[in-house]
Amino acid sequence: MAPAPKTKEQTLNWLRTISGELSTQTLKRLEDTLSWYGDMPPGRRSAVGLVAQAGITSFISWFDDPRSTPWIAADVFGAAPRELLRSVSLQQTLQLIRVTVEVVEERVKDGGETLREAILLYSREIAFGAADVYARAAEARGLWDARLEALVVDSILSGEYDDELPSRIAALGWHGHGEVCVLVGTTPQMLDVDQLRRAARHMAADVLIGVQGNRLVLVIGRARPAPEDSEDVGTAAALTFMEIAMQLEPIFGPGHLVLGHEVPNLVDASKSAKAALAGFAVARSWRNAPRPVQADDLLPERALAGDPLARATLIHRIYRPLQAHSTELLTTLWCYLDNGRSLEATARELFVHPNTVRYRLKRVSEVIGYDATGAREALILQSALIIGSISDHDGSSRRR
Repeated sequence: MAPAPKTKEQTLNWLRTISGELSTQTLKRLEDTLSWYGDMPPGRRSAVGLVAQAGITSFISWFDDPRSTPWIAADVFGAAPRELLRSVSLQQTLQLIRVTVEVVEERVKDGGETLREAILLYSREIAFGAADVYARAAEARGLWDARLEALVVDSILSGEYDDELPSRIAALGWHGHGEVCVLVGTTPQMLDVDQLRRAARHMAADVLIGVQGNRLVLVIGRARPAPEDSEDVGTAAALTFMEIAMQLEPIFGPGHLVLGHEVPNLVDASKSAKAALAGFAVARSWRNAPRPVQADDLLPERALAGDPLARATLIHRIYRPLQAHSTELLTTLWCYLDNGRSLEATARELFVHPNTVRYRLKRVSEVIGYDATGAREALILQSALIIGSISDHDGSSRRR
C-alpha cells in the first residue's frame, strides 16, 4: 500500500488516483448490502451508481476548495435521470450516502485527521442537501396535486367531463370506489387538509377537496382502509355518508353544511354536487336546519329558489308515484294538508271515518317513504303536490 500523503496537494492527487477504485468498491458494497439496489432494473441501478460516483467526484472537488463548490445535493443528483427521485425514497438515498461514506472512510483511514474530518463534514452536508432536494420535490408535487385536485373538483361541480378526467383522478391517488356523495360547507379559518384526509381514511373513505373562497367542497367516496387503520374497518364499513359527514363536521367553518344525495360512482358526482350546492344556497331559509343536513330535506326551499333538479325530484319521487298508485291516496293527502293536518276535518270533508284517513296516510308513507304527520315532511309533501299539479296543468296545456 502506498504511504499516506503528507500535504494537501499530495492528498488531492492520491484521491484522484483512487477515485475509480472507490467507485468500484462502492458499487460492489451497494449490491452486497442493499437489497433494493440489487432488485432494481439495470438502467435504474446504473443511475444510482452514477449518483454514488458523482458524490465521490464532488467530494474531491470540494476538498480542493470548499468555497468554490456549493454543498448542494442537486449537483450530485444531476447525474441521474429525473425519475430517480420518484423511484428512490429519501431513506434509500441516505442509505446510499452511508454506504458510500463507509467505503471512502475505510479506504482513506490512513489519510490523516484532516481528511477524515472533511469526509464527515461533507457527508453531513450532502445528507442535509439530499433532504432539501426531496423536500422541494415533495413541495412541488404537493402544489401540483393541489392544483390538479382543484381542477378535478371544478370539473365535478360544473359537470364538464372530458376524456382526461379519469387519468387526473388516478394521478391524485383516489382510492374511492362505488357510491359517492358531495358535502358542501364553509371553509374554516385554518384548514388542515392532512387532518381532514386522516379523518376520512379512518372511516374507510377517501375525499377530493375543493376550496372556493369561503366554500369548502368535499367529494366523498368509499375506500379500502390502509393496513394501519384495519382495526377500524368493522365500524367504518357500517358508516353511512351522513354519519361520515357528521364526523367531518367539526373540520368545517361555522354555518350550514349540506350533503348531496348518494350517486353510484364518481362519474355521476356532479348530480350530488348540484343538489348540495343548491341546498347550501337556501339552507338559511330553514330556521332550524340541522348540521349537516341532507340536500333532499331542502327540496321545498330549493324548488322555490328555482332549482329544476328539486322540482323534478318532488314530482318523480312523490307526486307521480302517488298519482300512479291511487287517486284516492292523492286526494286524501291533499285534504289532510289543506285542513291543517286535522284527521277529523279531513274525515268530514271526505265523508269517511278518521281511522280510514289514518290508514290512507299510512299507505301514503309506505308508497313514497314520507310521513305526512310530521311538520317538515308535510311541507315537502305539500310542495310536491303543488309543483306536481302545476306540471300536470302545463303538460295538458301544451297538449292542447
